[in-house]
Amino acid sequence: MPYLFLVPAVLLAALSSLRLCRLAAASDPLPGLGPEVLPPDASAPSTPPEPSASRGPVPVEAAYLAGGPHRVVDVTLIDMTGRGLLHLAHTGWTSVARPNPDSALESEVLAALGPEGQRRTDEVRGQVATGPAVAALARSLADGGLAVPPGARAALAEAVAGVRFALVASVALLVTAVAVLGARNLLTGAHEGLLLPAAWFVLPVLLSGGTLLMARAEFHPITPWAAPAGQDLLRALRPGRRRLRRAADPLLAVILRGPSALHDPRLRAALTTRSPKHRGSEGR
Repeated sequence: MPYLFLVPAVLLAALSSLRLCRLAAASDPLPGLGPEVLPPDASAPSTPPEPSASRGPVPVEAAYLAGGPHRVVDVTLIDMTGRGLLHLAHTGWTSVARPNPDSALESEVLAALGPEGQRRTDEVRGQVATGPAVAALARSLADGGLAVPPGARAALAEAVAGVRFALVASVALLVTAVAVLGARNLLTGAHEGLLLPAAWFVLPVLLSGGTLLMARAEFHPITPWAAPAGQDLLRALRPGRRRLRRAADPLLAVILRGPSALHDPRLRAALTTRSPKHRGSEGR
């Protein structure tokens, strides 16, 4: 009787682990899940320069690898504010100070501010983060093997969730099998041992649990946005940080840890204050 619960546990653990391992084998640097899995609107008229390990990533490239599209917009807003192009108010509004963009990404920021030249900061962040300039940056990094393409990232997340479900299901089936066997012993007066049937469930539990540990070490050492090569670049930036310090020192904390790491409370509030409508939707 307990073995009726063991079979589905083994099948769940084996199939989910096999799927995740196949994706892991293709994820260095995800050659089988390349730019063809990007959404159709990922193309843009101007593509950012492809990063190389020799020159290191520029701030927006490092921001994408460390935190994804919204981190790119945060870095761009702070950079434009430091150069006098924008004014970031601690109340959560952004306004144009000098409309002289230097890149397609900065042009999108100014366009998102609209004809009046001011808008809620979180609305600007949301629009630009899903715009063609950030999509082109993501495609460039994915083509260079530094970033995980969105389709590959979704597939990996789904596979990890499948292994996690298999682990929980194996434990649940183990408890159910032991409970059924114990109940049968009580009802029939039999003395069938519980230890041996329970020991068989060690196989699916260890298989799914070990695969999850492998996935955590393989896919999330720093950030889920960077491929293995991108993870190496981020590790190289963290100890010395010389390249980014020379290029854009005020952006370093945002690049690596997001706007919550800013020391300036007014600037931190400018990037973390949400619109009343957004706060209301969260409250519901």
